[in-house]
Amino acid sequence: MTLDPVLTAADSALRTLFASPRATRACPTLPESPETSLNDTDRALAGSLMRVNHVGEICAQALYTSQALAARAQGPGNERLAQRLEAAGREETDHLAWTQERLEELNAHPSLLNPLWYAGAFGLGLLAGRFGPGVSLGFVVETERQVEAHLASHLDRLPAHDHASRAIVAQMKDDEARHAREAQHAGATELPAPVKGLMRLVAKVMTTVAHRI
Repeated sequence: MTLDPVLTAADSALRTLFASPRATRACPTLPESPETSLNDTDRALAGSLMRVNHVGEICAQALYTSQALAARAQGPGNERLAQRLEAAGREETDHLAWTQERLEELNAHPSLLNPLWYAGAFGLGLLAGRFGPGVSLGFVVETERQVEAHLASHLDRLPAHDHASRAIVAQMKDDEARHAREAQHAGATELPAPVKGLMRLVAKVMTTVAHRI
């Protein structure tokens, strides 16, 4: 492997953590649902939930970048897989931009531990990628399925009249489900139950901490 993929991965990390992301799609809205004012309690709840979602998108950037790097490290035969992972990562950039914008609108701050979340997710992505394309794609499938379920729970918890946050989360949920289907069709290997359980445990720790910090 040449140095170029490593430099690309480093550039992606710096842009994710320290630059303002730019979406290629307009931020989702709910038709005929104008934004209503939120009281302090609802605003705080929405801000905490959107901070968790923003952390998820920080981790998504790390996962897709590291898995693409791992794929290329295994040889040119995995170039198509690397490109597929990078394409999904670019779409996740829309989610990153939308959640960051919504955090600002809610006067809420992103997680102070974002560099830590990014580093941890990057390591997990590299580890999954070392086991080959099937496992790497299987990791994508399970990750996206868990994220989809997590977003569905947020739709239940967000204030009913927070139309802006709900529109973003609903679109993200649809996109994550599609990413899982695409990875499944590309040849994903089903992960063992203990691995899925460990992934859920790690996600629980992350979401619990990010909800507050």
